[in-house]
Amino acid sequence: MDKAEKKKIINSIYVPGLLLLVMWAVKLFEWLFNYHLGFLGVHPLHYDGIPGIVLYPFIHGSFKHLMANTVPFFVLATALFYFYKEIAFKVLISIWILSGIWVWFGARGDSYHIGASGVIYGLSSFLFVSGLIRKNNSLAALSLIVAFLYGSLIWGIFPEFFPKENISWEGHLGGLISGIIFAFYYKNEGPEEKKYPWEYEDEEDDDDDDAYWKRPNTSSTYKV
Repeated sequence: MDKAEKKKIINSIYVPGLLLLVMWAVKLFEWLFNYHLGFLGVHPLHYDGIPGIVLYPFIHGSFKHLMANTVPFFVLATALFYFYKEIAFKVLISIWILSGIWVWFGARGDSYHIGASGVIYGLSSFLFVSGLIRKNNSLAALSLIVAFLYGSLIWGIFPEFFPKENISWEGHLGGLISGIIFAFYYKNEGPEEKKYPWEYEDEEDDDDDDAYWKRPNTSSTYKV
C-alpha cells in the first residue's frame, strides 16, 4: 500500500471517527452523571424537538443501542468518504438533516426519537442506489457489498415486525428515503468511471474516422 492510499484511508475515517467519538462521549457523560439527554432528540411537531433534527444521532438510549449503531455507521460513513470524497460531507449532512426533518414532521406519538439509525439507513440506501445508477464498476461492486452486509436493515421500516420493541421506524424510513433522494440529486457529482488508455485510443480513432467523412472532397468538380 503506497503513501497516497494510506492517506486516503486515514482521511476517510477522520470524520466518521470524530462523530463516533462524540456519540460515545455523550453516552459516557450520561452514564457518569446519571443524566439522560433523550429530551434533545426529535420531538415530532413540538418546538422543543427542533434542535433534535441536528442532535438526535448523537444520543442513544443505552450502550447496547450505541454499540449496535457503531460498526454500521463507521463502515458506511468511511465508505462514503473513501469513494465519494468530493461530495461526502454534503451527502452526510443532507441525509442527516433531511431524515431529522422527516421525523419531526412525520413521526407519530409523543416520543423523543434518538440514535444514529436514521443516518445509517440513509448512508446504506445512498451507497446502494448511487452505485447502481453510476457507470462505475467499483461503485456497483460497493452497492452489492452494502446490500449483502446491510440488506436486512430494510425490515426496520416495518413496525409490525417488531411489535414489542420501541423502534423509531419513522427515522429508519426517513433515512432510507433521504439516501435515495440524494443518490439521484448528486448523480452528476463525485466519482466518475475510470477510463483506461485503450479507451482513449478508441475515442481518438473514432474522431479520426468522423473527421475523414466530414472532410470535403477537394478532388470533385462542382458545376453551377
